[in-house]
Amino acid sequence: MPFPLRSDFDAFQLRILAKGSKDASQARRLLALAAIYNGATRTDAALIGSVTRQIVRDWVLKFNAHGPDGLIGRKPPGQPSQLDDTHRAALVGVIERLAKGSDRRSRMEWQGEGKRGLRPTAPQDQRMSYAGEWVTTV
Repeated sequence: MPFPLRSDFDAFQLRILAKGSKDASQARRLLALAAIYNGATRTDAALIGSVTRQIVRDWVLKFNAHGPDGLIGRKPPGQPSQLDDTHRAALVGVIERLAKGSDRRSRMEWQGEGKRGLRPTAPQDQRMSYAGEWVTTV
């Protein structure tokens, strides 16, 4: 037995909401549910929405729980940041220091290196020694 739709909406209201929606996915979902309100089967609604019956079932559950706003397509959260606030602030400080050119290391230039990404190169008058210190070659 399929889950029934909410009784506080009807097909006409869903079509009006779909027409005014700025989210194309939400409009498609609302029109599929409007077909169910008009007596269409869940299979017909799945054809209207270009999805499977399982997806239509999920739309019905979201619509029943949250109303039309539950059918808005939301971006998934993605992978959380690996930097916490302290590290992020330190990174901002390093970038600002490098942008200002406040120390000798900030004069490093960056050049592309294909698939290996960016690699630092020293300015012409300086080279980095094996100890990691800058030495003047002029």
